[in-house]
Amino acid sequence: MATRQLPLDLPHADSRSRDDFLPAPANEAALALIDSFPDWPAPLVALVGPEGAGKSHLAAIFAQASGAPVIAARDLLIPALPHVLESGALVVEDLGEGPLDEAALFHLINLAKEQDARVLLTARRAPAVLAAAMATRDLGSRLRAMPTAVLGPPDDALLAAVAVKLFADRQIAPDEALLAYLLPRVERSIAGLREIIAALDSEALARKRPLTRALASELLRARGVALAATAPGAPDLTD
Repeated sequence: MATRQLPLDLPHADSRSRDDFLPAPANEAALALIDSFPDWPAPLVALVGPEGAGKSHLAAIFAQASGAPVIAARDLLIPALPHVLESGALVVEDLGEGPLDEAALFHLINLAKEQDARVLLTARRAPAVLAAAMATRDLGSRLRAMPTAVLGPPDDALLAAVAVKLFADRQIAPDEALLAYLLPRVERSIAGLREIIAALDSEALARKRPLTRALASELLRARGVALAATAPGAPDLTD
């Protein structure tokens, strides 16, 4: 009987340096915006895209280049604003996810313009869309006017490159057979890819087996992924 090992829930290094960012058509505009710092079209700009699209990685690149602290939008408070803008730059993550002090955000926008600071906001929805839910009328106007770079859905080449990086972060060197089997069968998003690779790695560790194409096939079948997620017309390679 095969033994199972309880995998330790240890954090895996997720490198967010500029050299580790994988450029692609889907993120070209957003990367160009970050690389153009400090020559932005406005003191405040936004990166918009779905979960796992690379917003936080780009924000980390900007933070490293500018010395900007990183704060969650839900943690914005007026008394803290002068302090968080001391470096002349700031990252505000996840605008629109959770509660927001509208007065604090409005004050931040005004303060950044007064000080010619650079503030990067990340969000899953465009500021112009979020503006519709704002009770503060002037804040809604500022959000609708904010320059925005959108990260689009990843293409096949980007998904493959991200898969290799995610495996490498876990000290796994996937062979071509594993990648060729896995990529057509997972959700076509970086977040979905990250989730399935983490699950496969955890299960492989628990079974004390290397993560091969055969094991991935077995695990995905158990999760009901392989057949359900295979693209129409694609060959069934689950054997």
